Amino acid sequence: AAGSAAPRRAAAPSMVTSSPKAPGRNPSLASDAGSPVTLTRFMIEQAMLNVDQEHLQDLQSLMAAIQMACKKIAALVQKSGISNLTGLQEGGGSVNVQGEEQKKLDVISNEVLKSALKFSGKMGIVASEEEDTPVLVDEMWSGNYISVFDPLDGSSNIDAGIATGTIFGIFEDTKTCLTETWEDEITERELACMTATMQPGTGLVCSGYCMYSSSTVMVLTFGNGTHGFTLDPEIGEFIMTHPDIKIPKRGKIYSFNEANEPDWDPVLKQYVQNLKTGKGTSGEKYSARYIGSMVADVHRTLLYGGVFGYPGDAKNPNGKLRLMYECAPMSFLIEQAGGIATTTEVRCMDVIPTNIHQRVPLVLGSPDDVQELLDMYAAQK
Repeated sequence: AAGSAAPRRAAAPSMVTSSPKAPGRNPSLASDAGSPVTLTRFMIEQAMLNVDQEHLQDLQSLMAAIQMACKKIAALVQKSGISNLTGLQEGGGSVNVQGEEQKKLDVISNEVLKSALKFSGKMGIVASEEEDTPVLVDEMWSGNYISVFDPLDGSSNIDAGIATGTIFGIFEDTKTCLTETWEDEITERELACMTATMQPGTGLVCSGYCMYSSSTVMVLTFGNGTHGFTLDPEIGEFIMTHPDIKIPKRGKIYSFNEANEPDWDPVLKQYVQNLKTGKGTSGEKYSARYIGSMVADVHRTLLYGGVFGYPGDAKNPNGKLRLMYECAPMSFLIEQAGGIATTTEVRCMDVIPTNIHQRVPLVLGSPDDVQELLDMYAAQK
């Protein structure tokens, strides 16, 4: 369901600050001779060097569950074409809460990730793009964290062998979110716990994505920078390959679905036209790159710089990306890498959800590129 109308456009913000979670100390991010930095080792070192941040201890268990689920999903994606895992769930007709037809791997990936998080022993609530409502974890396994995720972003591309990915975010919750039954009717206490799921991005303690492409790459942040790991299939471990990623201040690539251009507002139309013709601030002509899988498009933007967006337009004023499952987790990553993520009206991380499946416009990327657009909006006032 679409979210409520966005607030009125504020003045263009300058370079945003990162999440209020205190940045921790980083261990040496370079591999020792013959001893690569695995994701497991990285998590242990983070917890040891930041003993004042208790959530890092808990995140060791959560990240163990997430990386195991992502390995499983990566294996399923790789063999989908020869395992009858392509195509629509139930041959068509299976629809999620957003009214989108589900692919077979949408459903399977959702169950894989949900199960892994449930049995981590740290999760109180699990909220998925594929579920109608957040799911309370059984008391035996319950903890004080909330997970939001898109189990298989870009799944419409899966049959064509194009990159897909998993997006996740972790919130810390002080409530005791336990449930004794799995009935449809829930108590006021359980409802309060589920409402606690709807936090702004500033409440995230961790977010990341796992991209399934020519290699399997996990990029994540705990509020102390953005780091990338690549799955080594020989040893079955994620190895640090992109330590402390910094997005270029300006790129030469823009990534929008230009089929929607007729419905864009005049400012956005002019901004993209300037990028194409070299009439923007940089004076450079930009190239267009759009995959249609958010994880892949954001990954390229993070490494090469530039701007990615799925803005609001006349047809979809709130855009099509979900705040909780896509926009907030990706915004946390981008900001931690030195970029900007905005709805073009407010900082995306500051948006307080009014609906668990709320959609918001999103533009993110290199700070100079995104700021140029924000300045154009401010100048029209």
